[in-house]
Amino acid sequence: RYNLSQETYTRLIVYDALGNEVFKLVDGIQKPNYYEINFDERFTKKLSSGVYFYSLQAGNYFAVRKMILTK
Repeated sequence: RYNLSQETYTRLIVYDALGNEVFKLVDGIQKPNYYEINFDERFTKKLSSGVYFYSLQAGNYFAVRKMILTK
């Protein structure tokens, strides 16, 4: 989940534990709004259980967080 206060270029990317890009969930300009991405079976069916990372870049904001996928 993330909230944009102004229109900005946004990227949300999921990486595996080795740093390889797994999915590019968002890559483009988004309008101010509240957004929620469900990392559900559409994405996870080809992945194994384990540790993954996601990065969110929106304007000058940049963050990387860890997530654990269990099946």
